[in-house]
Amino acid sequence: MSVTLKRDSLNPANGPRPAPVSFASLPTFQRFGAPFRAEVDLRDCEVEGEIPSDIDGAFYRVGPDYQYPPKCPDNIPFDGEGHVAMFRLAGGHADFKSRYVRTQRFKAQAAARRSLFGMYRNPYTDDPSVKTLSRGTANTHVVYHAGKLMALKEDSPPVLMDPRTLETLDDYFNFHGKLVSRTFTAHPKLDPQTGEMIAFGYEAKGEATDDVAVFTIDRRNHITWEAWIKVPYVGMLHDFAVTQRHIAFLVIPMATSVRQMKLGGVHFAWDSHLPTWLGVMRRGGDGKDIRWFKGPERCATHVMGAFSDGDRLTVDVDMALKNQFPFFPNAYGEPYDERAAEGRITRLTVDLSSKSADTYDMQILYPVVGILPRQDDRYHTLAYRYGFMPTMDPARPFDERLAHVLTQPVNCWTRFDHATRTTSTFFAGAESTLQECCFVPRSSDAPEGDGYLVGVANRLIENRSDLVVVDTQHMETGAVATVKLPFRIGQGIHGWWVSGEQLAAAG
Repeated sequence: MSVTLKRDSLNPANGPRPAPVSFASLPTFQRFGAPFRAEVDLRDCEVEGEIPSDIDGAFYRVGPDYQYPPKCPDNIPFDGEGHVAMFRLAGGHADFKSRYVRTQRFKAQAAARRSLFGMYRNPYTDDPSVKTLSRGTANTHVVYHAGKLMALKEDSPPVLMDPRTLETLDDYFNFHGKLVSRTFTAHPKLDPQTGEMIAFGYEAKGEATDDVAVFTIDRRNHITWEAWIKVPYVGMLHDFAVTQRHIAFLVIPMATSVRQMKLGGVHFAWDSHLPTWLGVMRRGGDGKDIRWFKGPERCATHVMGAFSDGDRLTVDVDMALKNQFPFFPNAYGEPYDERAAEGRITRLTVDLSSKSADTYDMQILYPVVGILPRQDDRYHTLAYRYGFMPTMDPARPFDERLAHVLTQPVNCWTRFDHATRTTSTFFAGAESTLQECCFVPRSSDAPEGDGYLVGVANRLIENRSDLVVVDTQHMETGAVATVKLPFRIGQGIHGWWVSGEQLAAAG
């Protein structure tokens, strides 16, 4: 049910008069972490180079962008409001549009002219006036399905948006009343053969519950299959793997801590005493067949790709030895270990035909360090050859003027060829960092991995942002086109490409 709140925002009837807005004293928002806070329409952006004629579509990306200074000054950057940006590319031209997602939370705070929600995923710290509202920020991923954009945050149902205008259409979409889970993943998978969306929700029956709901959504956004499972312990299940035969969950030691929340802290703490578990179930079943395979302490939150070969399951993730999130505390007070947090593409395999197997195999495929892996989305659930990831290249030059800001810049995009175990790399420049890349096929029937990468580059010296377009067949030669923005946009997390044909057919 959507919520609309009306109030005299200059003279609120409830609570004190809001203080003037200022982010200046908050350490989270110094320098490049400052919120963008603007909604922009910019027609015909400046383009350096030439946008290829075979690119026609829209690149969407979303990230947290604080609407007001946080209620809790030591809150983390991930708790900002969802802010969606769209780059519409066609005929060699580029238009830019950005909008906040009108969540229940956003609308309540707009009416009050101040932050009302407390620490990240911690309802114990909220203003009492918002007790009945969704805490969802819709700030983590944006996915196109059934003619709509879904702005996603894994603690709440999707928010529907118009893909052309970015208007919010439904601030609490429950799939026509059929969504039982209180949560919905930020990483649903689209089956290229059936058009179905496969998704899940963890802590699905409420805060700190060990229940996970798994479901399939058809081309009209109706839930057609659902199963429920239990996890070995309650913690972050950010992403998952789906193949034509199996669904797999990786439970990492980023454990939910109610005690920490009641003391005013964030939702998670890294528990180094816990193992990692890989759970595998049959797709389309009732979930009772799920098997849990034990592994050592590891951190992995994003899947590059996954496939089944008979009863053998393969899942590729960027995996690190320890906690990869410096703003989530370690439960036993250990200092954050930057080296142990380095993620490398790691292949997890398990042979389900072995009834006695109780562990999974791990193999690091490449020495390259990076985060946020992607693939050619047309190969979700299928055997695949190519992957892509923002990476750190210590051999590349880095502008010394930025040494006090960043010690290990993600300034490259790397293409991984699993068939030959080789890589090729695009370097963004010594004064730049790169956000997540998204793959754009050269045509609808182009071979796997043949096309372009698009994503945002931060120009740190200029305090400005660009959209970069790179040909995947010529990674080393640099960008074929750069869409230059005259301002810096907020830090994005994940993004999605929608073709011009899909946009024309959007409902």
